Formats: sequence, C-alpha cells, structure tokens
Amino acid sequence: MIKKLLQIIFQNLKNSIGWKTKRKIIVFSVDDYGNVRLNSKSSRTNMDKAGMKVYSRFDALDTLETKQDLEQLYQVLDSVKDATGRNAVFTPFALPCNINFEKVADNGFQKYEYELLPETYSKLAKEQPEAYLGAWEKWQEGIQKGFLKPQFHGREHLNLAIFQDKLKNEDQQLLTALQNKSYTSISDDKYPTMSSFAAFDFWEVSENENLKPILIDGLTQFEKVFGYQSNYFTPPGFSIHQSLFATLKENGIDYIDLALLRKEHQGENRFKKSFNYTGKSTKEKLTIMVRNVVFEPTEDRGIDWVSFTMKQIETAFRWDKPAIISSHRVNFCGHIEESNREKGLKTLQELLEAIVKKWPDVEFMSADELGTYITKTS
Repeated sequence: MIKKLLQIIFQNLKNSIGWKTKRKIIVFSVDDYGNVRLNSKSSRTNMDKAGMKVYSRFDALDTLETKQDLEQLYQVLDSVKDATGRNAVFTPFALPCNINFEKVADNGFQKYEYELLPETYSKLAKEQPEAYLGAWEKWQEGIQKGFLKPQFHGREHLNLAIFQDKLKNEDQQLLTALQNKSYTSISDDKYPTMSSFAAFDFWEVSENENLKPILIDGLTQFEKVFGYQSNYFTPPGFSIHQSLFATLKENGIDYIDLALLRKEHQGENRFKKSFNYTGKSTKEKLTIMVRNVVFEPTEDRGIDWVSFTMKQIETAFRWDKPAIISSHRVNFCGHIEESNREKGLKTLQELLEAIVKKWPDVEFMSADELGTYITKTS
C-alpha cells in the first residue's frame, strides 16, 4: 500500500513542473532501432553453448528489426487515428552504424571497424533473406508514410573504450559474441562506471574529449543514412556528460532526453545529482525533454501494461503535460521468438485503441514535432 502511494506521489510530482499545454499530445520515444545486438537464433544457441549468460530480455530477444517486424508495426500504427486523422507514429531513436564484423575478423580482432546501416541490411538480406530481404526498403517506406520519424541515439550502441580494451585483452565474451556477429551477453564487471552498451560512459572526465568526434561523426552518418539532419538526441542508457552538450548544439541538436532525477558522472565514481523537466533549457540552449510514461509490454513486471500506461497518461494530461511514452525496440522484435512480437504489438494495439476512446481529441506527434511546438510556445 505504501509503495503504491509513493508511486502515485511520484507520478504527480514528475508532471507538476515544466512546460504545459491543454492539447492532449502523445509521443512514442522508442530506443535502439538500427542496432545489431543479437544476430539470429543460431547465434544465441552458439553463445549459450559457450556459456554466455542471458542477463536480460535484450540478450535473449533484441535483434535488428526485420521486414516482418516493421510491416506488422506499421499495420498497428495505421489502424488507429487521432483527432486530426493522423496515424500513430513512432520516434525510433536510431543508430546509423554497426560493427563491421567481417572487417574486425579480417584484422584478427585487433581493431574496431564500423559500417553504415544500409550495408548491414544488405549483408543480412543475403545471409537471412527470409527476415531481411526488403527490410531497408520497408524502413524507408515507414519514414515516407509517416509511421517512423527516426532521431539520433548515438553512432553505435557500444562503448568504444570498453570494446577496444576487451579486444586488447582478448576477452572471450567479446570474441565469442563477435564470432557470432552479435554484441550481447557481455559483462561490465571491470568497469565500475561504464556499460559496454552506453556509448558515452567514461572513467575520467578527460575521456569526453575522445567522445566529441564520435558524436560529430555519428550525426554526419545519421544524415547520410536517413536523409536529414537529426535535431533530437537520446544518449544510450541516458548517460552523457554535460561537457558534450556544446558539441551536440553546434552540430544540429536542439532537444535532448534526460532522466527526471539525473546522476551525472563527474569522473572516478563521483556523481552530481540534478532535477529535470520538459522544457528546461541548458546553458547551451538545448531543450531538455523528460519521458513521463513507461510502456514495456514484453517486460514481465506482473502488471497489466495497458492499464498501467493509461494511468500514467491520465496523470500527465491532468497536469496539462504531453505524454512522452518511453519504450524499446525489443518489445516489437519477432526474429528470435514470434510470440514476443505478437505480445508487444497486441498490447500496443490495445493501448492505442484505449487512448483514442478515452481522449477523442488526442494528437499523435513525433518527438521532434513536440520539441518544435514547445520552442514556439515557450
């Protein structure tokens, strides 16, 4: 009872401060698109046999989105319209680059090499045509038809410093993953303030100087891959140091997702806490966006995800806040287990239908559209 009461207080607190609007706006901010984590069922089987642990559903189920994943997602998004007649839209926070597994193998696992997302899809279309033939074209169709509006999630979903250190030390977890054209089931025990998957984690603050060119290159490659410049950024794992904010702003980013209660690493395991809200501005003139609704329908928390998410949206609207719904691609992946995609999309369908029924005047927006509206009305 006390836990439930605290949750209610927290839900109201996080919506009470910041930019407000009477419009009932729904945004889906969905992380990890474009990223190769697990290559295939056979890769998972091989890694299991090698003793690689499954630490989370991401290790078990998260794959580059297939043609079927995208087709079935579009069907659900297109099935529900808002007050203006617009279909529901995802803002996939996407990575334009992946590990070039062949080149890394060719150089004897000595040096990191990346490739652009279309090249990744081209390779997979030859290796696994039943899943990936036509998938990149389906991506482009989704953008053109307004189902997807990708924004920047980093150059690639890995920490390059950890990657290179593990290569140097011939880490068996990493080598096994790479031999299976995957980057998953990797532990971070040696790195107290860093994750193998958080691109902008570090130990010493000075390391952020090495991260600036990665950010700049990532934004350049994003524009090359998706055909337009990103203006909205979500760092992998919500982890980034403020010394990189100026680089973001100078290279076209206007909006950044940050946690409501943020612990920013200051170097050598020291942290600084801060409180954020949607519409808050940094000294670099980045507008901070805070996701205030969680929707992870294939994560087993013992809850009814539609009811849970609807209550969060209701609280946001009560405080005249947009509902910025946080989710992850893994909820809609069916390459390893079709039942996972079926569950995620079925729950998404139910949520969308419940939203338009309860709030007929609701409006679906991409994350950057909301950012632009906030800028114009602040």
